[in-house]
This record gives sequence, structure tokens and C-alpha cells, in this order.
Amino acid sequence: MTRRDILWRGIGVVLAVTACGVAAAMNGSALATLVFPIALLGLTLIINGKRVMVVLRAERHGHGHTAEAIHAVRLRRSRRRVDPPYS
Repeated sequence: MTRRDILWRGIGVVLAVTACGVAAAMNGSALATLVFPIALLGLTLIINGKRVMVVLRAERHGHGHTAEAIHAVRLRRSRRRVDPPYS
């Protein structure tokens, strides 16, 4: 796991814990449902890490084929790691 992935997962932990803490502090108020989407975003970041940002970037740029864009990014990264530098 890279530092960037750990960073995104850490941000997810902070979001989820903060949202759950705010909801618990509201003692079952109806306003606690407003922080529910933030908790879900935090859980998504905890599970997927930096891949969430790749998906959001692909969607923002109007990609019709998001899965293919993600796969292309992963292939590019793996080729950079595998191919030895030319001397």
C-alpha cells in the first residue's frame, strides 16, 4: 500500500469517526441523518482508498467508460514498475 493510499484511507477513517461522533452527540435527533452521507463517504474511502479518486476524476471528465479508464491507469502504473529503465 502506498503512502497516498494510506492517506486516503486515513481521511476516510477521520470522516467516518467524526460523522458517527456527531450523530451520537445528537442523541437520536432527526438531524443525525444529515451526517449519514459523510459516514458513508468515509467508509467508501476506508475500503477503496485512492481508487475512489480515480473513479471521481474519470466521471468528472465525462468518461463514458469509467471501468476501462480505471483499468488503463492500472496498466500504465504496472508497466512503469515492470519495465526496466533503458541504459
